[in-house]
Amino acid sequence: MAEAAESPGDPGTASPRPLFAGLSDISISQDIPVEGEITIPMRSRIREFDNSTLNESVRNTIMRDLKAVGKKFMHVLYPRRSNTLLRDWDLWGPLILCVTLALMLQKGSVDNEKDGGPQFAEVFVIVWFGAVTITLNSKLLGGNISFFQSLCVLGYCILPLTVAMLICRLVLLAEAGPVNFMVRLFVVIVMFAWSVVASTAFLADSQPPNRKVLAVYPVFLFYFIISWMILTFTPE
Repeated sequence: MAEAAESPGDPGTASPRPLFAGLSDISISQDIPVEGEITIPMRSRIREFDNSTLNESVRNTIMRDLKAVGKKFMHVLYPRRSNTLLRDWDLWGPLILCVTLALMLQKGSVDNEKDGGPQFAEVFVIVWFGAVTITLNSKLLGGNISFFQSLCVLGYCILPLTVAMLICRLVLLAEAGPVNFMVRLFVVIVMFAWSVVASTAFLADSQPPNRKVLAVYPVFLFYFIISWMILTFTPE
């Protein structure tokens, strides 16, 4: 009787099979790869390497910055509604224009200590203090533009007035007279309007619709003061 109870043919008394007993019978084909390597795709590596500026030479860095400044100059010369100056802002262009304008506004005499230096300082004070004041006014009016973005736009838009100063210096080489003054007046008025239109084209969308006039008026006054300095400049 005991042997009958322990016979393997009785399903009620059969011992349970192990849980993973059938896995030993599974064979893996030699053609299926079971080994690998976790790596970053080569395209991602190349893209990250290209976007990194840590390994580029000084010459490439300078050329890249100069190209960026040149593109922003072109946006000012052909003003249109764009966020290029706001998105990729920098202060290299405004600094170059401010130094160039200040140097051209210096008097002809460099021996006198009271001549030349104040004009250079005046330009710096008017440009940067004026730009900071306009930026603060824009923020108080509820504008959605950052501090340095506004400085970038206002500084780059001095480019037409810098060109006007260069033309006036060339015109002043001729004999002074009414025609000379009328030519300089025409050039300054055109470049003044150009600067105002270019700056408002970039800053218009950053102001509330019902406060755009309050934001544009200080910009108008800012470029008017610089234009007046250019028009009243005399080399002697």
